[in-house]
Amino acid sequence: MHHIVPASPTPVRVLSFGYLHSTPPAAELVLDVRRYLSDPARVRDTGLLDSDGRDPAVQDAVIATPGSLATLLALRIFTDGYPAHKPLTIAIGCAGGRHRSAALAELLTSELLADGIPAQVHHLHIHLPRVLHDTDDTAPTQQEGHPR
Repeated sequence: MHHIVPASPTPVRVLSFGYLHSTPPAAELVLDVRRYLSDPARVRDTGLLDSDGRDPAVQDAVIATPGSLATLLALRIFTDGYPAHKPLTIAIGCAGGRHRSAALAELLTSELLADGIPAQVHHLHIHLPRVLHDTDDTAPTQQEGHPR
């Protein structure tokens, strides 16, 4: 008699990126949070502008944003329903890839690991200079050190 050994789950790859730096990476699920999650870095007196989503203060600010908990829940429901033996990449994008997307990627990865689901986080644009904007997240007006 043969015993079937269940395959170990394939690690979930969670990517953060910035739409102002490139097109979305290849992924089974791409999430654009620019229009519905406010950017904590826009509030200049919070001190978050020079931080990024790996910083607990940025994560706290993002998670306090209406819609962010529901987003994490939806991502968890998606990962829980995805076949464990198939590769899964989730790409989360915001304007610059430094605050909202990076924080959500960190938080999702932490949740997955805490639940015993193998996961890896990769930040594609977190190291790039921040991009400052007017009111539209998709229209940069100034890049750090490069006045318009």
